[in-house]
Formats: sequence, C-alpha cells, structure tokens
Amino acid sequence: MINEIPTFDIETWAPRLRDGAPEGADDRAVLLLNMGGPDRIESIRPFLENLFSDRQIIRFPMPAWSQMLLARLIAKTRAPKVAPGYAMMGGCSPQLTYTFRQAEALEDELQEETRGVRVYVGMRYWHPFVEEAIRMMARDGIKRAVVLPLYPQFSGATTGSSLAALEAARERLDTKMELDIVRSWEAFPPYVAALAETVREALAQIPSVEASPPVILFSAHSLPVRFIDEGDPYLEHVERTVAAVVAELEWKGDWRLAFQSRTGPVRWLTPSTPAALEAIAREGKRRVVVVPVSFVSDHIETLEELDVQYRDVASALGVTDYVRAPGLNVRPRFIRALAALATEKLVTTDAVSV
Repeated sequence: MINEIPTFDIETWAPRLRDGAPEGADDRAVLLLNMGGPDRIESIRPFLENLFSDRQIIRFPMPAWSQMLLARLIAKTRAPKVAPGYAMMGGCSPQLTYTFRQAEALEDELQEETRGVRVYVGMRYWHPFVEEAIRMMARDGIKRAVVLPLYPQFSGATTGSSLAALEAARERLDTKMELDIVRSWEAFPPYVAALAETVREALAQIPSVEASPPVILFSAHSLPVRFIDEGDPYLEHVERTVAAVVAELEWKGDWRLAFQSRTGPVRWLTPSTPAALEAIAREGKRRVVVVPVSFVSDHIETLEELDVQYRDVASALGVTDYVRAPGLNVRPRFIRALAALATEKLVTTDAVSV
C-alpha cells in the first residue's frame, strides 16, 4: 500500500502558486488548513523544529526561546529516526500530496455551485505556510474566504494552532479580507457518510462478516489529558464522530475507540491502539477493522503506524484478519462533503474581518 502513494511534485503546483488569478475570477475563495509535512527528506528536520516549537501543542515548562532551542535538539535527534518511514512513502509526506489534491478536487466540485471560487492551502508547519496562502489570496484579489480546517474534530492543538497562525498572519499583513471560519464538523452528515463508506469497504474484505463480525476499532490521534482537563473539546468531538458513524452503519457488533501517536512522558488519552488490540486478542477475538477516525488523508500515521507497526502487533497477538479502512483522501463522497461545508458558508453573509 505504501508504494502506491504518489510523491509530491512541487512543479505540478508551482504555476498555480506563482501565477495570479485568471481574469474575471471570483473574489471569494476557500482556504484549507492542515498540519503540513516535509516535501523531501531534507525538510524533515526543519518541519519537526516548527512542530516542537509550537507552544500551543507542545507545552514545555520553559520560556519560548528555550523551547525553540530544545525543539532544534529534538528535531536533530528525531529526524533520522523517522526518515526511513518517509523514504518508504516516496521521500515526502503523503498528506502534502493529498491536501493539494483535495484542494484541486474541491475547486472542481465547487464549480457546480459557485463558479470561479478558488481553493488555497495553508499549512501549519511547512510550506506553503498559512501566511504564504494569505499573501497569495491577497495577490489574487480575494475579498472573502471560507476557512476550512481539515480537522473534523476541534482541538486547540490542531485547529486552534492553525487559527492562531492565521491571526498572526493577519496582523503582519494588515489585510481586510473577510473570513468565515468552520471551527469543527465532527458530526456533519455528509462527512459521516463518507467515513462510513470507508468502513463498509473494509468490512467487505472480511469473509463471512455476518456470521463472525469483526471488532471495529476506531483509532484517533491521541492528545495529552491535560488539554481535556482544561476544556479542550477534542475527546467529545471524536466520540460524536464515532457514535455518528456507528449509527450510520447500523452496526450491532463490537466497536471500540482507541488513540495512537503518543509521544513524550505526559499522560495521554487511553486506551492506546496497541493496548486496545491486546484487549481484543485477550477476549479471543481474531478479526479487526481499524478506522483512522481523526485523519482525512493518509500520511505516516496511517501508512506506517497503522498499516505496518500495529499490523505487526495484531499478528503477534494472533489476530487473523486485520483490515484498515482506506483513507478519505480524494474519494468523491468526501470531496462533496467538503464542498457542502464550504457552500454553506459561501452563501451566507456572516464573516469576520481579518
């Protein structure tokens, strides 16, 4: 599966990023926000430096300047460890490729309802940064934009951090562009339907599923518990998504929620995905469908963590059927869901001037 992931070719997108809007283009736009990822092996270290320097997601008990120094040290140590994973995926983050493809597909889809609306991409930790996207939009004469974070569930560590970067860019650029912000869409019916579609496809790969139904294991990116204790709605939003998908599927079998991708010596949301697999195996259950619930595109945490590391864990535990639901990526039903979210805002008049 990893070998099927296309690499990111900046030359494909350079004319779009460099050239201005065509004559007569709409002055409205959609801005997709995402985490971003390294576009080549050499970008891994600076990408990680940016990530670990973000005090909204990594809260080291030290001044900002000290955290930047520590972030450089962590990135220097960690980059060689994660480089092989990126090398297996073509030398860059598949999320980068898929986000641009989602933007292109969304722009095409929007032509049916709002002809001429352009879609831009702003990343949090690597190019094109949010500020670069705002600069391009201002250059193209955009007066109003829908801001659509590609995080269905809100967390201050993801959407909150990206919106903070957006606000900082606003202050530096002094733009008067109006923005409609979609803060979360964890139970938006078209999104739920798209995610349920991926689960059905995974279930179809397991023989005799009705006679011997598997456990559906929803795997969300973990978050330090202190975020939840401070009022972050992420856990509640993830639970809403899972409940909505289970209802959409009309699933009567066993299902569970677990969390992956924890790092550092703090207390994280539990159970971890490996711990959930261990519990399932202890109960004598040998069939599992894993659903990446907080990710809208494939990247290292699905292709390497879920597809390789956790598959090996499951195999060692005696799980005979381990199927991972495919990523949403650019599947038509998901792109239509994004278009519906954007169109809801594009046809309203509520906006904030930034």
